[in-house]
Amino acid sequence: MERAVIPVAAARPGHVGDGLPAVVGAGLKVPLVTGEWVPYAGLDHAASTPSLVAVRDAVDELLPWYSGVHRGTGFVSQVATRLYERARQEVRRFTAAPPDATVVFTRNTTDALNLLGRCLPEPTAVFRFSTEHHAALLAWRGHRVHRLATPDTPAEAPAVLAKALADAPGGPKLVVITGASNVTGELWPVAELAEVAAARGARTVLDAAQLAGHRPLDLAGWGVDWAALSGHKMYAPFGAGALVGAVDWPAAADPYLAGGGATAAVAEQDDRTAVTWSALPHRHEGGSPNLVGAHAMAVAGRSLAAGWPAVTRHEEELTTRLREGLARIPGVRVLSLWPGGHPRLGVVAFSVGRCGGEPADQRLVATALSAEYGIGLRDGAFCAHPAVRALLRDADGHQPDRALRASVGLGSTAEHVDRLLAALADLVRDGPRWRYGHPDEGWRPVPDPRPAPVLVR
Repeated sequence: MERAVIPVAAARPGHVGDGLPAVVGAGLKVPLVTGEWVPYAGLDHAASTPSLVAVRDAVDELLPWYSGVHRGTGFVSQVATRLYERARQEVRRFTAAPPDATVVFTRNTTDALNLLGRCLPEPTAVFRFSTEHHAALLAWRGHRVHRLATPDTPAEAPAVLAKALADAPGGPKLVVITGASNVTGELWPVAELAEVAAARGARTVLDAAQLAGHRPLDLAGWGVDWAALSGHKMYAPFGAGALVGAVDWPAAADPYLAGGGATAAVAEQDDRTAVTWSALPHRHEGGSPNLVGAHAMAVAGRSLAAGWPAVTRHEEELTTRLREGLARIPGVRVLSLWPGGHPRLGVVAFSVGRCGGEPADQRLVATALSAEYGIGLRDGAFCAHPAVRALLRDADGHQPDRALRASVGLGSTAEHVDRLLAALADLVRDGPRWRYGHPDEGWRPVPDPRPAPVLVR
């Protein structure tokens, strides 16, 4: 195999003139209820990012060589296996994990955290703050979970954790750390929390879902034991994620999925089936691996790493523009975990108080932004219900259950941000211009003359 020249792109960066990696769908136009077509203002990067052009091109070039990974003797299968294992090395490099760290490919961050949850030795105590995404809240069911209150500032978080660990009984401990809030974009002090945990004999896992596509990771430098991340949040939307980190707990656990690939040997013995499980990482990758997703994730990581300064600068400029503009719109309340100008990503959650003189329905606002202005953002509680409810609770005890969230990334432009700000100002002042109905099913334009693209008809 070493003599073969495999014509598959490892990672053509595909950077545009300003140093930013190019994305698929830039300039995509969508219909409005008024009959116009406008460039789509995609401001929902916190949910899923578009594909990088380099990722699409690499996947297109891979597909003729697609085959079953591992155990195949055919040349194409060997090519596929080599690409899959190279992707593992690239993800380890992208996360700056120690050289002996395992990389287990999963479906996404939720899958990776649940995998780790199945690997915890009994009885492990899990420590996590109340602001987590549901994936980091719920993956530890069956273990003792210590719920930590949100600190008053990020600088106080290590002290809160230190006290909780000191007060806990002995036994294995795992601390769950969020890299960046998927609600507010605020960054947590990852290295400081990991240092506190290590000093008290606890292991750490980093939920890097929001962080990975927007800032460099440094697992070894931060002293984090594991990190979970998703390709679809780092411009590789092909169904892959990864759990990256220490070998010991995953190697000692039964497979997350029992089946082909996870087994080294199986034999029928009397009335039972005897199984010898595979070593890591195959032990937790039962079934046919997602070669396309793993390769896409590796290409995206290399492309992002080549452009971090430009990526960071682009997002910081748009985030400042967005936050300052929202602050000027009457009745719009920006949500934050902490007061002040703490470091954050381009994720901004907010609520609209009134719309055309009436109390605002956040979902109706989001629907009108799409139907009348061609703007895509998110409404709801963003799979972080406890955090959003706490942030929305007002001084009178009123408890809304929905907010709006705009999130920027490589597919975002200053025009997108300005269009959102102008549209919100219009809606606050005058309300929607179109009629909407079916609130129990989610607001919809009535009528809705927008033609659907052929691929969803």
